[in-house]
Amino acid sequence: MVDVQGLVDELVSKLRRRKVEGSRATARLTAELLRSVISQSKLPATNQPATLIDAVRGVGEKLIAANPIELAVGNIVRRVLHIIREEGHSNARDAVEGFRLSVGGDNDYIVEQDHLNLSVAAQSSLCRPSLHALLERSPDSATTYFTANSEDDSEEKSKSLDPNARSLEFRRKVISAVNDLIEDINTCHLVIAELAVEHIHHNEVILTFGHSRTVKEFLCAAKEKKRSFGVFVAEGAPKYQGHLLAKELAARGLQTTVITDSAVFAMISRVNMVIVGVHAVMANGGVIGPVGLNMVAFAAQKHAIPFVVVTGTHKLCPLYPNNPEVSLNEMRSPSEVLSFEEFSDCMDYRIGTGASQLHVVNPAFDYVPPELVSLFITDIGGYCPSYMYRLIADYYSSDDVVIQQKHAS
Repeated sequence: MVDVQGLVDELVSKLRRRKVEGSRATARLTAELLRSVISQSKLPATNQPATLIDAVRGVGEKLIAANPIELAVGNIVRRVLHIIREEGHSNARDAVEGFRLSVGGDNDYIVEQDHLNLSVAAQSSLCRPSLHALLERSPDSATTYFTANSEDDSEEKSKSLDPNARSLEFRRKVISAVNDLIEDINTCHLVIAELAVEHIHHNEVILTFGHSRTVKEFLCAAKEKKRSFGVFVAEGAPKYQGHLLAKELAARGLQTTVITDSAVFAMISRVNMVIVGVHAVMANGGVIGPVGLNMVAFAAQKHAIPFVVVTGTHKLCPLYPNNPEVSLNEMRSPSEVLSFEEFSDCMDYRIGTGASQLHVVNPAFDYVPPELVSLFITDIGGYCPSYMYRLIADYYSSDDVVIQQKHAS
């Protein structure tokens, strides 16, 4: 049997120590871990959705606390909770219909409508009726009359109402949906790349910033469709990940030019479109991206150049930037900007503490407001920023926007 607690502790440790970074990697590992949690959780005969929701919430809480800046972790936890709720609703509807069909027939019985009313317990857990609530009503609340049925019909009814069978089927459906989610995370960049030919045209110049796998596949897909265009890559200091992207694009036959971040305003007038990847997409249509991205978006707006964001749906976050649960930024090591040798030269040893007279601020991310974004291209199509909150509502339940521990009173 899989040691689920060991897997949870291992991923929490990796997130806390920054051994795993990036939206795609953290999203995939989170989904795979939650799949293990679901497969190994012991489900009671009744109210299985609520049991799984509590289990996933407990694990998700630890993962989010380990590295709050990786918003994709919380996104996947909420997505899985939404899947559980949806499957719970579906099972409840199927159970009601199955109950009616299993005991129903023309003039075979009379069941008062009160027998199928929603129970208070079901409404509090899923806001929909559970099969347990429908079947466990007291005999005094409804009067039922049955005529004799065949032995085969009785066996079929008992199988359809078997709690173990229902539990296994519910778990199977949830795991299948989580598998689909993992597949979407792994292939979203390829699906987005198929849309490249609709947005990139001959003799255009595209500006991008830093390194993004989705952007790379998007540009290369347009090249494979015989589009002839040039690419400006801003280097993305202090990590200079733009250098890596430029090498990868040049190796795949794209005409590529590396520019410094400070040259963006000088070069933007030659550009037809800005295409970038991001860290997260907020509910208001704003985005969190690598530091320096806001400058690029501002330059594009000043020159009336489309600023296009390519992103997978696993980066869609149901939170707003002003939510207290959102960590918009974190400070990285000063050594990425200045080496220790350069930094040590600025130490004032005349002071007893040897305090430095030089301070280095190295933020990791920028926030770009929605008014600077022209279009989102996702693995399910293109959308304007004002539509993102409606798209996000399709993937998350309002009950799971804030994930917090339920402390015993």
